[in-house]
Amino acid sequence: MLSLVSSQVQAEPPQALSQASAEPESREDEAETTPQKKLEPSVPAARVDEEEGDTCAICFEQWTNAGDHRLSALRCGHLFGYTCIERWLKGQAGKCPQCNKKAKRSDIVILYARTLKALDTSEQERMRSSLEKEQMLRRQAELESAQSRLQLQVLTDECSKLRKQVQELKALVAQYNVSSSQQPGSSRTCLPGSLPSSQSQRKYHLEKVFMVSQTGNCRVMAYCDSLSCLVVSQPSPQSTFVPGCGVKMMSLANLKSNQYIPIHSKQIRGLAFGTRADGLLLSAALDSTLKLTSLATNTVVQTYNAGRPVWSCCWCLDDTNYVYAGLVNGSIMVYDLRDTNSHVQELVPQKSRCPVVSLSYLPRMASASLPYGGILAGTLEGACFWEQKAGNSYRPHHLPLEPGGCIDLQTEINTRHCLATYRPGKNNPYVRCVMMELTCSPLTEGSEDVVCSSNPVQTFTAGPSCKLLTKNAIFQSPEDDGSVFVCAGDEASNSALLWDAGSGSLLQKMPADLSVLDICPLEVNQSHFLATLTEKMVKIYKWQ
Repeated sequence: MLSLVSSQVQAEPPQALSQASAEPESREDEAETTPQKKLEPSVPAARVDEEEGDTCAICFEQWTNAGDHRLSALRCGHLFGYTCIERWLKGQAGKCPQCNKKAKRSDIVILYARTLKALDTSEQERMRSSLEKEQMLRRQAELESAQSRLQLQVLTDECSKLRKQVQELKALVAQYNVSSSQQPGSSRTCLPGSLPSSQSQRKYHLEKVFMVSQTGNCRVMAYCDSLSCLVVSQPSPQSTFVPGCGVKMMSLANLKSNQYIPIHSKQIRGLAFGTRADGLLLSAALDSTLKLTSLATNTVVQTYNAGRPVWSCCWCLDDTNYVYAGLVNGSIMVYDLRDTNSHVQELVPQKSRCPVVSLSYLPRMASASLPYGGILAGTLEGACFWEQKAGNSYRPHHLPLEPGGCIDLQTEINTRHCLATYRPGKNNPYVRCVMMELTCSPLTEGSEDVVCSSNPVQTFTAGPSCKLLTKNAIFQSPEDDGSVFVCAGDEASNSALLWDAGSGSLLQKMPADLSVLDICPLEVNQSHFLATLTEKMVKIYKWQ
């Protein structure tokens, strides 16, 4: 940094000395006093040994503050005597003698300073650079520390959840062993692989009816556990002003209908909530888009263009940064929420090119039958389990389902069971819901690769007609006794049928007035509900 310092010299300037030389009576005194004042340390005058910064870089003579050799500078900042730099620019190629930057005579600027000093700030600049580097490293360390604390909290919560599940499983096993030992002569029979049936006499009772749309065309619904909110797809109630489709929010806390949120331009085929507590809704539609909508602000926060109509969607339960979209051609798009541009991977089917009508994710868990995680995709011709390997790679396992006629595939995560629904056909004139257990076995002896399969456990029969693609449900009993319930829509009677999966017995028939399109079990404040959706309305049933 350059600092212009004007110093008042106690001795007479050179011009005054030349005038005083005409006086003979004071010439000797001036000659005696002048050298002494130049050597005084308090006077910042030029010393005998001039530094390089006080001389012209062309003639190596000191510049002056007046006259032809007065202090001048170019635009690049280098200093010279005026006559020297003027001659230099005339004779040379118009460049600065020190840095070779282009210069011309009009660039010469005269500096009005008596003394010019350059302060050495190199150490200060080094200290400042070191300080900035230290601050950057400190911020980076603080960020890494915050991320580590967040990861630790997530892992701690997951560990607590797993520990709780282990305790519950141990309690269920102990309870089942006690009940089995107390009833040695019981005549109750179970199919191989089936689960114990519930002995409770309680049923689902109608609690509330929500009218979603007078014009119909409602299709799917999903439940957000953290917000106790049920969302249902519907066409826009004000199609003239806000065309397209969206969802209607319904609060299960007070059983009231909330506002409508516009999302897509065409019919919505899939809705899903993940395990995140931020209320992000994943939706898939026939407008070839996959969207994320925040229920906190009721706005779409992210849109992915799949290029083809999207029929289904789901979240990754092992890593909430990933979501999946089932397309009309049978492919599955893998999206990373941290990448807002496009998909990160496409899973192309080897056989079926039918639309992916249902998509669900099985998380990794300590299960003897199927410990692996992955995507279970159901099409109109069959099913495929995409096993998730290390490095986000996937290996397909085609499940041995009945050829053709499959309209829905749902899963029960904890027991590793799935429910496949088949349309009536030539061999089977009724709608059938087949509950199967997902299992795996080594590909070869001693091999780490496995073959995943599905073994039928129980079959449930409904009515003889099936024109719509109904989404059925398989879920654990509200009694928490380890048994499993199956609920399916019956078009012939316009009702929802509830079975006990262990015994195969029909527990309840819930009239729906219209054909059931979607069934969703949900839990609010330790109370168990069951929601059935038709083209126009939602009915909420409470387990009592």
